[in-house]
Amino acid sequence: MAKGRKNGLYEGVSEELSALMRTGWADTERRGLEAGEQAPYAARRRAALSALFPGERLVVPSGNLKYRSNDDAYPFRPYSGYVHLTGDQARDGALVLEPRAGGGHDAYCYQLPRDSRDDDEFWLGYTAELWTGRRRSLAESGAVLGLPCRDVRTAAEDLAAGSGVPTRIVRGIDLALEAAVTTDEERDGELEDALSGLRLVKDAWEIGELRKAVDSTVRGFTDCVAELSRAVASSERWIEGTFFRRARLEGNSVGYGSICAAGEHATIMHWTDNDGPVRPGDLLLLDAGVETRTLYTADVTRTLPIGGTFTPVQRRVYDAVYEAQEAGMAAVKPGAPYRAFHEAAQRSLTARLVAWGFIEGPVDRAYALGLQRRFTMAGTGHMLGLDVHDCARARTEEYVDGVLAPGMVLTVEPGLYFQADDLTVPEEWRGIGVRIEDDLLVTDDGHENLSAGLPRSADEVEAWMARVAG
Repeated sequence: MAKGRKNGLYEGVSEELSALMRTGWADTERRGLEAGEQAPYAARRRAALSALFPGERLVVPSGNLKYRSNDDAYPFRPYSGYVHLTGDQARDGALVLEPRAGGGHDAYCYQLPRDSRDDDEFWLGYTAELWTGRRRSLAESGAVLGLPCRDVRTAAEDLAAGSGVPTRIVRGIDLALEAAVTTDEERDGELEDALSGLRLVKDAWEIGELRKAVDSTVRGFTDCVAELSRAVASSERWIEGTFFRRARLEGNSVGYGSICAAGEHATIMHWTDNDGPVRPGDLLLLDAGVETRTLYTADVTRTLPIGGTFTPVQRRVYDAVYEAQEAGMAAVKPGAPYRAFHEAAQRSLTARLVAWGFIEGPVDRAYALGLQRRFTMAGTGHMLGLDVHDCARARTEEYVDGVLAPGMVLTVEPGLYFQADDLTVPEEWRGIGVRIEDDLLVTDDGHENLSAGLPRSADEVEAWMARVAG
């Protein structure tokens, strides 16, 4: 009789039960599977990575489960670089690019295989398919991914046996695989930087996924406006739950923790507690994005008058942010410096703050000294894709010091935030926070606002809310 776990209600498994559990199961192997629609795109991405590191073995893990408490795991979300190169979302996996003697690489993928019915692992073990759901077999994964797949349980031993091959691995994702190889931290960092850089320009398939993410997000925002009265009767949590429902219905989840910030919470850049009151007369800053089932995310913000109309002061702040966003968006075009949209938006806001007397001018001096940052807080945008702040490890000369190119997708999100305890502004301005954020695709001749389905100007927002919320 096998011994049970500590404090389990069963002391063990009898031989008779074990024998019973191993018999009577149908063959569920899925045959004749075709490659997924992302497979040819992933193959081209792997080829681009291969060209950057000739003669070196590259290891890109997917990651392992992380535990919330005791044996309750967080929902698994694989490392984005692994997803980008494989189209796969399995845990405990790894992509390996093995250098060929004649140049180039052979690619294969380590995967956790299905549990055998010849022992008790499939219903009692750590991976226990009977508890957590069916996995693909190695043959099934190979067909869907267009990659040879191997048993990940031999990966550490296999990698250690090839210690004579120059190797790079993405660190901090799978510690067991990391321990199996001899690498250099700086060279490993270069691999991670390259993986981010490869995602700067999206291919046609990725752009399609981002369109889906944005379209679902537009519907999620409309849901939230339609249920504002229920949020007023409860709290910001109603807004959070309403958007999450849309994200789970149409996608994988939310792409990041939703910011549902009413009243003075709108002045807190990353307010995710979402437990405050929702009061007519205040503003609601809603920053949220749906993540598709392929893990591409939108990132959109609208600031809404909870009662349906802006107060005069709220409208002054909103119009200033809107004008700054217009200036920033006008600077998004191929060949433009990446920083141009940020500088255009920030200069616009700086001019407003000087005109209002909140910072000392002239405008050029105030901008050079960064005085506007007391009220604008953050940068004006970032790349978008598999991560909400995508390509974060890309080389600086390719990203913030680079130029925009067709296929890049980025956010433009200026904001003004007047803290509730800021004595440098008039009392009626305190506690007002406004941000407007849209997702832009750089095109051959300018840009396309992927989130244009949501109104932006103050008048459009009020009219939209009147139609949807009543």
